[in-house]
Amino acid sequence: MRQRQGRHQPLYSSAERQRRDGSPWTLVQGVLAPLQFLVFLVSLGLVVRTLASGEGAAAANASVVVKTLVLYAIMVTGSIWEKVVFGRYLFAPAFFWEDVFSMLVLALHTAYLTALGFGWLDTHGLLVLALAAYAAYLVNAGQFLLKLRTARLEAPAPLALAGEVGR
Repeated sequence: MRQRQGRHQPLYSSAERQRRDGSPWTLVQGVLAPLQFLVFLVSLGLVVRTLASGEGAAAANASVVVKTLVLYAIMVTGSIWEKVVFGRYLFAPAFFWEDVFSMLVLALHTAYLTALGFGWLDTHGLLVLALAAYAAYLVNAGQFLLKLRTARLEAPAPLALAGEVGR
């Protein structure tokens, strides 16, 4: 959380909020985030099934590749969104720790693709690596959900409600 002189700094300045609300990248992120979560859930099911039964390894591996490609898409578009809103592609103060953890998520997913491509791990090893990547993804998704909640709580009240609150 950004701090200045011991007081809470809002997540967005009014100019940043305007840029966020006016950017088409905000909608792109709003579509890709739930899509990524849906792909994650399907893939997680396939990975767990394969680890438990030994069946469906090709489908499980393919699903992790798809999940990783969706992750790359959301990371690239998220960086563009961050540049539009905050003036930098990554590590804007408001999202610094989310971006730091996103690097771990990217590293684990990329390690999976690398190990798959070069045959460095057997199916079990690959899927355990995928689970580690997925655990990191869940933590990172939780970070972003908390930021979304913070942004909603900080949102200016509509004029009609603002008048009611003062009564």
